[in-house]
Amino acid sequence: MPDLAIIGGTGLTRLNGLEITRREVVQTPYGEPSGLLTHGVLFGREVVFLARHGYGHTIPPHQVNYRANLWALKHTGISRLLAVAAVGGITGELRPARLAIPDQIVDYTWSRAHTFFEGDLTHVTHIDFTQPYCGELRALLIHAAREARLDACEGGTYGATQGPRLETTAEIDRLERDGCDMVGMTGMPEAGLARELELCYATCAVVANWAAGRGGVRITMQEIETHLTDGMAKVRILLEHLVKLL
Repeated sequence: MPDLAIIGGTGLTRLNGLEITRREVVQTPYGEPSGLLTHGVLFGREVVFLARHGYGHTIPPHQVNYRANLWALKHTGISRLLAVAAVGGITGELRPARLAIPDQIVDYTWSRAHTFFEGDLTHVTHIDFTQPYCGELRALLIHAAREARLDACEGGTYGATQGPRLETTAEIDRLERDGCDMVGMTGMPEAGLARELELCYATCAVVANWAAGRGGVRITMQEIETHLTDGMAKVRILLEHLVKLL
């Protein structure tokens, strides 16, 4: 039985090198997940893969059914969950195509179904979210990046915005004042839901572009796609070393 699941974000709708053994349809109490769960063997280890935005990249970040995705993955018996996500770099060290392993998150999203604890409750539940990412999995990611000699930023704060539009320069200025190093649209409620399900969850962020007002250039989809291609090649190297450490 696999103990690791990988959620692919923008630029990672399929997992290169995955020897697919089966695809699973999972019905959840929260509706349909983003797609079938893909079971397979990656570098000799059983894993489960799910494309967050659908395998055709058709689901925008504000319409991802995060609860269904997390519930379905938990249903497979996994205990570790690695989320791969494209982000914009706010601070100078988070240049395009670089990897980052954030250790904190700030939630700017709204109107998303963000908890499993609602309806017909016998008691109120509060989860500790002081450290939003699993320290164990983060440490393994950092070890794997060093072992692979990848230039990865070993910390940083992820600012989760609503999307699907990109941010204004003023909004990025605010995020930087709040202490955010990178900006993305899928970090929450995904991380919070994983904590509610007691999953060991961490994120590998791929810097796809400079955030608005940074880098002195206008953001284009061509630029994003180019940097994601480079960044996802690094993710594959990282995964190869990570699964060996597991």
